[in-house]
Amino acid sequence: MGFQADKIFVNLAVKDLNKTKEFFSKLGFEFNSQFTNEFAASMIISDNIFAMLLVEEHFKTFTKKEIADSTRSNEAILALSVDSKEKVVAIVNKALEAGGKPTMDPQDHGFMYGWSFEDIDGHLWELFYMDESAIK
Repeated sequence: MGFQADKIFVNLAVKDLNKTKEFFSKLGFEFNSQFTNEFAASMIISDNIFAMLLVEEHFKTFTKKEIADSTRSNEAILALSVDSKEKVVAIVNKALEAGGKPTMDPQDHGFMYGWSFEDIDGHLWELFYMDESAIK
């Protein structure tokens, strides 16, 4: 196998770090205090997946490009696999209750179920469950 990374750190620009942390806390996410301050928060998605939520001014120190307005354009869709259809529904419902916006209707493909939402900064997140035994 070629290149293989051990972990992923997705960096996202946010407008109000405290509001963003509050939003994701309502979904059940926790933060690594070692890498969290007034400019950035390290959100733990799993043992090997993290989202670095960076205040826009701090985010700008990492790039020479203009920051995309994620409320008007799409920079990425962050898709996360979970272990059940029920967990997909529960997390997306929590996101919507916490101030997120629906983006797509739930998609049921039999072996795979997905649903997506937009966080309070306009980033797109998709939660999906895939029954891998059904595709073998």
